[in-house]
Formats: sequence, structure tokens, C-alpha cells
Amino acid sequence: MLGWELPPHNSGGLGVACLQLSKSLSKLGAKIDFVVPYVGNEQFDFMNVIYAKLAHPAVISGVYDSATFYEGSSTLGKDIYSVEANYQKAIEKIVIETDFDIIHAHDWLTFRAALRARELSGKPLILHVHSIESDRAGGKHGNPLVHEIERMGLSIADRIVAVSELTKQKIVHEYGIPADKIVVAHNSLDLDFMEDLQGDNEYRLLSKLKQEGYRVVTNIGRLTIQKGLGGFLRAAQLVVEKQPKTIFLIIGSGDQKRELIELAASLGIARNVIFVDFQRGKRWRDAFAISDLFVMPSISEPFGLTPLEAAYYDTPSLISRQSGIAEVLQSCLKVDFWDIHKMADQIISFVSYDGLQSSLKYDLNRELSKLSWDKTAKTLLSTYKEHHQAVAI
Repeated sequence: MLGWELPPHNSGGLGVACLQLSKSLSKLGAKIDFVVPYVGNEQFDFMNVIYAKLAHPAVISGVYDSATFYEGSSTLGKDIYSVEANYQKAIEKIVIETDFDIIHAHDWLTFRAALRARELSGKPLILHVHSIESDRAGGKHGNPLVHEIERMGLSIADRIVAVSELTKQKIVHEYGIPADKIVVAHNSLDLDFMEDLQGDNEYRLLSKLKQEGYRVVTNIGRLTIQKGLGGFLRAAQLVVEKQPKTIFLIIGSGDQKRELIELAASLGIARNVIFVDFQRGKRWRDAFAISDLFVMPSISEPFGLTPLEAAYYDTPSLISRQSGIAEVLQSCLKVDFWDIHKMADQIISFVSYDGLQSSLKYDLNRELSKLSWDKTAKTLLSTYKEHHQAVAI
């Protein structure tokens, strides 16, 4: 299995999904060598992690923002392509030294290495698509080099796994891949990986404001065009006009941060919007816990784990219909990302009526208790066996 990140060296949900999926696969008997392109020492009892020793994780922290990179454009751009190319070379040695039956690779940064592994070993290649370039570019074409890497990999792969029906249809439409080559396997949330709240909430100002009748509406994620935060702030302006005691907490980092801060100021809502950098650990958990409502307004979200993480901390969500999770999560509010008036109305209704909050929380808790990666793992294991047997024949 080829990946680009695993917690704690992750800058988003890709590493979390890979880790939790691998655990469920191992419970079904899969033996996994998970290869990552950096130096580390974390090991897990359900899989063997192979560190390809190419670069420090900090060098590759911007892997989701490929639309802003082009070869030779900047130090970061050079590092991204340099690490990706070196990863491909490192795989050659690993293929020779490792015994395996299937190659399973996650997202574009691993695709060329995976193709090389397939070429050297003759083993079946499964490409797992958590997002495609147009997702990361907010619905636009994005980086042409990345687009071509995806086209090449998806065309040659023996099987493609998409994290949602939404993603499957985009792969068919944008890359001309036959639909019957793609299997949908939704992401989930392994509750065993979640940590409970401890001690007082660290967002003390927000705690004080809530005592005075304020509501907190939160977004946690990368501050990039894909995430639809410009529309979210415009909806926030409409909310503040009707419900001035609403605070919008935006947590994360990304290339749009300065633009979003300036937008909040120009909309006249700067006093109602708090920007906080990327968070881990207790401050990440406390952000969900302090929130009355979590909003995921993404322009294009192949799946989106954060509403499930919010649910664990008893926080309901308003999610974009243009997301994979909208296919599986029922106990939430839903809106088209572009409909800022509807988004504002949904938020106003939620912060105004306690009955709506209680009803959503009750239904969400029941839905959360049924979550499992097991169905996804069974789908993948069946796919492994199908292609392994085909090679044997």
C-alpha cells in the first residue's frame, strides 16, 4: 500500500482515512506493508510501515494544494515534484525486497510510484481516489501536470476505488474511464481512534460569550478554494444581520487565509469571525465541542470526514450537497454550496431553535453508533481477491 501521509504526519483527512481503513483490512486478514515517503518511527500493531526516507514531513505539508504548484515554480513546487519523483525511485528497491500480492495506492502523489511497482512486479494495481485535481482546484481544471498523472494512472490501473458515487461520476466524466472499472467504497470513522474531551475547554473567550447567549458556528479544514469558505463568509454576513450574537470560528491554514480575513473585514463581520491556525489534539477536539453547529460548505468534497468527527463531539452539521458524505449521512442539514441565502437561512434556523438542535443530535447519535469501516474493508478485500485470482489464472 502506497500512501503520502499517516498521522501524526498528516495535513488533512487522507492520512486518517488510510490509517483507519488499514486497521479494518487487517481485521479481515490482510497483511499490509504501508509505504510513506519520509523519515519516521511510528509503527502500528495492525500493519508494517515502511519509511522510504526521502524527506522530512514538513516539506510535503502542502500536498492538497496541487493547483498552486507547477514544476520549477517555487521551492515548495520543486520539493513536491522532487519528493514524488524520488518516491518512484525508492519503490524500485522496495519492490525487490518485499513480497506482496496487490499494489494499492492512494491519490495522485503515489500514482507514478505505483505504476512503476506494477511494471516491475506484474502485480495488480488498485488506485484509491480520495480526490481528483478538479476537486482540489474548486471545480476548475487545476494543475495540468497533476491532471495528466491522474489520467495516466487511472487509465492503466486494474481497478479504481472511489470514495463516493460523486467521485466515481467525476472520474468517468473527466477522464473517460469506464464506469464498470470503478468501485465505490465510502469512507467512515473508527470510533476507537477518537479521543474523549478532557478538562476545561481551551476556547475560554468563546465559553464566556456562550454564557452571554452567543452561538458558535465552526468550520475546520484547509483554507483553499475547494472548501467554499468565500460563500460561507457571505452567508455569515446574512446570519449576523438577523442573529448578531453568532460567532464564526474558522480553524485551519491554507493559501486563502489572508484573502478570507480581508473578505470578513470587507463584509463588516470581522468582529464576529475568529481565525485560528491548524490545530491538533486537545484544541482540535475542543473546537468541535465549543461549537453549536459545524459547517462544511465545500464546492467539491469527494467525501469529507469532518462532519463525522464533529458528530463524535455531539456537534450537528450543515454540509454541502456537493460532497460524498451527503450520500451516507442523513442526520444533518444539507445545502448547495452556491446557495448562500439558503445556507444563511439554515444557520439562522439552527441557532434560533433549540428543538432543531436536540432533534438533530438525537438522530446523529444513533447514526454515529452504527459507523464502521468494515463494509468498505470487505469491498476492498473482495477486489483484492478478484484481481489476485485473475493473475494466478
